[in-house]
Amino acid sequence: MHKEHQYQTSLLWTGNRGQGTVRYTGYERSFTLHAAGKADIMGSSDPAFRGDPTRYNPEELLVASLSSCHMLQFLHECSIAGVSVVEYMDHASGTMEETAGGGGRMTEVVLHPIVTVALREMVEKAEACHEAAHRKCFIANSCNFPVRHLATCTPLE
Repeated sequence: MHKEHQYQTSLLWTGNRGQGTVRYTGYERSFTLHAAGKADIMGSSDPAFRGDPTRYNPEELLVASLSSCHMLQFLHECSIAGVSVVEYMDHASGTMEETAGGGGRMTEVVLHPIVTVALREMVEKAEACHEAAHRKCFIANSCNFPVRHLATCTPLE
């Protein structure tokens, strides 16, 4: 069965200081990301590229997308495997390299999920659910760079 889903967002550059992009240092890299019915996300470029450090940058949003996609698929896998997850946290990290000519690319994202399950006998199943989530994650399957996960699963008791 083939299903297709569509997603729409709107992006508005908010960094015009009055003269547009006439000078490299004369404009802000700020933008607002919007999706219908949802809170706006205030973004900018990475501070290394003259961005606002108080706003999310595209690289962080990519890492966050991978982290949240893995978590959601993992929770689904656990629910169908009879694993009761009581807490989930991830400290994900991404590495980007700049290339000659001003470009660049992500080279790797590593997820570090820390999961607490209800019972000790659920730990092994939870670890298997991480593997299944990794294979099925929509966002990770769309990337041309490695996405790894180094999960820690512990029981509540």
